[in-house]
Amino acid sequence: MLLRRRMTYSDPSSAKDLLGSRSLCFIFICAFGLVTLLQQILYGKNYIKRYLENYDGAFEYNSTACRELRQEIMDVKVLTMVKTSELFERWQNLQVCKWEQNKEETGNFRMSLSRCCNAPSFLFTTKRNTPAGTKLRYEVDTSGILPITTEIFKMFPDDMPYSKSQFKKCAVIGNGGIIKNSKCGKEIDSSDFVFRCNVPPINEKYSADVGTKTDLVTINPSIITERFQKLEKWRRPFYEVLQNYENSSVVLPAFYNTRNTDVSFRVKYMLDDFDSQRGVFFFHPQYLLNVQRFWAVQGVRAKRLSSGLMLVTAALELCEEVHLYGFWAFPMNPSGIFITHHYYDNVKPRPGFHAMPHEIFNFIHMHTRGIIKVHTGRCR
Repeated sequence: MLLRRRMTYSDPSSAKDLLGSRSLCFIFICAFGLVTLLQQILYGKNYIKRYLENYDGAFEYNSTACRELRQEIMDVKVLTMVKTSELFERWQNLQVCKWEQNKEETGNFRMSLSRCCNAPSFLFTTKRNTPAGTKLRYEVDTSGILPITTEIFKMFPDDMPYSKSQFKKCAVIGNGGIIKNSKCGKEIDSSDFVFRCNVPPINEKYSADVGTKTDLVTINPSIITERFQKLEKWRRPFYEVLQNYENSSVVLPAFYNTRNTDVSFRVKYMLDDFDSQRGVFFFHPQYLLNVQRFWAVQGVRAKRLSSGLMLVTAALELCEEVHLYGFWAFPMNPSGIFITHHYYDNVKPRPGFHAMPHEIFNFIHMHTRGIIKVHTGRCR
């Protein structure tokens, strides 16, 4: 009996040691889990970023990773929801995803534009949409009315020169410093139709980045007033500037306000005097007013929309697929490196006149939805 008791006897201290080892193991597992959780909360996005940077290739548009990355951007409903650096990071992460046009989203957006604005019929004033004798109301000076005389009527084209979805792939070129050193020139020039804003330089110094092909270029009358003395004196210097754009057409906001009208008409007179075959068009004021209202609903509220946004809006109706280059409204690129305001200078716009950050924010959302493609990096 004593032997049996001795055989069944166990040391209490051994049980105590075993319990201590289990406790230590449990504590270690909990600590490891807590640290991992904190890393995911505090540094998870950096882990994702490192993974994306090291990934060799591009994710498919409909992959799980890309859907999640697109959702991260769409979750930012208004620009003020996140810091600019946070928006940049989300945008940078999305760049590893292949872009594809979403036919349904694009079709719905185009339909909305067609209902409100109708670029194929009203982008420019024409003899068809603005007959002689029309009392044309200005876009901003709404109390001002311009009677369309026979002389003015003769300057209008018979009808719109472009039709709905006429061009397959279009490029709209902004003048932002984001396009500098992009080497996107060849890609831009391969587009079926190229829009440019406010006669920017496209000479050999810049052509590798911005290309040279131009089919339609806007001219802000303030450029003619400030740089070319309203064309009241020598006109050849301005004519020679336009020669850089080969046979592209030009468009001016002649009916934005009363000050713009005479200066814009002088461009038409000048080109006729030089026997130029270049098309000269004038934005229809009602079209621009409708575009302003359309974008106000999207959160872009400004005294004046940028020329770039006007062209992007028109391109969405005239082209099957729209690509944007040189559009950025921040002093740093998505990598956090400071850039100049324009690719050719660092002259800032008049403060409070445009709402450029909100325009770009909308473009980023539209890219994410597959409506347009926004290029902010180097082209391959």
